[in-house]
Amino acid sequence: MRSRPGMAPVVTVTVTALFTLLAALLAGCRAAPAPSGALATATASPQGYGAVFLGPGDCGTRGPEHREVPCASEKAAARVLSRYDGPAARGPDCPDRTDFVLHVSELRPAVDEDGDGAVPRGYACMRNLEPPHPGDPGGGGGPHTLVGDCLYTSRKGQVKETACDGSGGKRPQYEVVAAVPGRERCPASTALYVSLGGRQPVGCARRM
Repeated sequence: MRSRPGMAPVVTVTVTALFTLLAALLAGCRAAPAPSGALATATASPQGYGAVFLGPGDCGTRGPEHREVPCASEKAAARVLSRYDGPAARGPDCPDRTDFVLHVSELRPAVDEDGDGAVPRGYACMRNLEPPHPGDPGGGGGPHTLVGDCLYTSRKGQVKETACDGSGGKRPQYEVVAAVPGRERCPASTALYVSLGGRQPVGCARRM
């Protein structure tokens, strides 16, 4: 988007890291789906698994095919902060400290709308059990842009997150220093307005 002369440019940040999960629901752990967009709560079993595949508090592995494992397992890599049924575009936002978002699908279901062998079952907001935490301010990732995050210009009119310490492979050019209701509330040092969403939808970024 082009900026007006004398004004800081307005850009849209593209930061959501979405990973595709194709996994069968665990045998004996099926539960009726919650209403679309509703938080799926889990009741822990003696084995440490919830009533919902990758339900809140459950842990999963890393890799091309994510699996639910006990959180005490050496294979456990990330914990579910919250879990929602339905598409992410119409569901609630993940918590701010989410490191990445998983789309949860059921493999080879009885009914397949588009013939790809899977049916979407919702999404899980995940946080790594150990650092790094890209969802933390300055971490260079996660589904949200937060105060303390750093940005670089990926192409004309668009910026993306990068780690503030430079470890993300892209040199940080801007730092988000405030989240405010409108651009008029940004400090005079603002060089870039960033769309954040939420109750404080405008991010004020200074040049580094």
